[in-house]
Amino acid sequence: MNGATVRGWCPDAWHPMMAGDGLLVRVKPRLGRLTREQVLGLCDTAMAHGNGLIDMTSRANLQIRGVRENGWRSLLDRLLALDLLDANPAIEKRRNILVAPDWRVGDDTHRIAGELLTRLGELPDLPGKAGFVIDAGQACVLRDEAGDFRVERCEDGGLILRADGRRAGAAIEAGKEVEALIALAHWFAASGGADAGRMSRHEIDLPDLFEGDILPAPSAACISPGRHDLGMAHGLPFGRVEARVLVEIIETSSAKAARITPWRVLLLEGAPPVSAEGLLSDPADPLLHVDACPGAPGCPQASVETRDLARRLAPHIDGRLHVSGCAKGCARLRAADVTLTGRDGLFDLSRNAPAGAHAVCSALSPAELLAHFGAA
Repeated sequence: MNGATVRGWCPDAWHPMMAGDGLLVRVKPRLGRLTREQVLGLCDTAMAHGNGLIDMTSRANLQIRGVRENGWRSLLDRLLALDLLDANPAIEKRRNILVAPDWRVGDDTHRIAGELLTRLGELPDLPGKAGFVIDAGQACVLRDEAGDFRVERCEDGGLILRADGRRAGAAIEAGKEVEALIALAHWFAASGGADAGRMSRHEIDLPDLFEGDILPAPSAACISPGRHDLGMAHGLPFGRVEARVLVEIIETSSAKAARITPWRVLLLEGAPPVSAEGLLSDPADPLLHVDACPGAPGCPQASVETRDLARRLAPHIDGRLHVSGCAKGCARLRAADVTLTGRDGLFDLSRNAPAGAHAVCSALSPAELLAHFGAA
């Protein structure tokens, strides 16, 4: 478990990361879905071996927080028993697949992602943060989410393969989508992609096989709190939920399963429209437009508190707000309308930029920021 002290990488269950409140253990639900039994088992595990807090990430993963080092192996055994962890650490590391969360059994997203899960052993070694996006529903919903190798719906209804960072993609023959994804990943690795780290930063010309001029379909609205065809959606402020709260809503709503989204919204299959303690049910809640990492003292790399400030600023910001404890920007990789980056106990203010970008104002205190945005 010596990886727990490394920084600048993505943890998983086999390679936890030490945070300010204990080990951080990432769980990657297959197809972004947990059965009722898996949800209840995960919550029980989080309370038994962690501090009872569960985070939902922008990659539609879950993170158990506050895991004690002497309980980590027991936690792994429990995750294996729940089928929430691959027994092969190398396969678990490669299982970075973001799917359109409103998939139905047998549709293209379900079919393609399901096949990719069975063929992870055919992938080359990839950077730890590299991943796949399967956005093959009726419309694209993951255009703004990070992912290096992408299958997407295009305007004429077909599917395309698109390398992240490229505006357009190439048509894929039906049934050959996973072959194309694996081939693109091998080209990325063989052409030095590890040096760039991500496909969007790998500026070498694509081979003709992967080059195309077909645009993805326009983006559709993401899932927001409220009723949904599959059940009921709940927003998680900053992506966090207490395990006891999640147990309560699963049991009282009789939900059959839970879908994890990259928008920090939890979709409960078959659940009625009920409210839950600490969760967001109003699609207009300003907290839905805020990204904020745990900050200090939860993260040892952060020098500032983030979430109390984010709550106070949220109603006063037009557009997306990102409050980051440091320049890594773990809560949001892409640009936000307003970004606050912690540095030496104060904040740098940027606009239309990711964390750590050029600041229009530097070294601002929380009080100064509240006054600047009229929230004092």
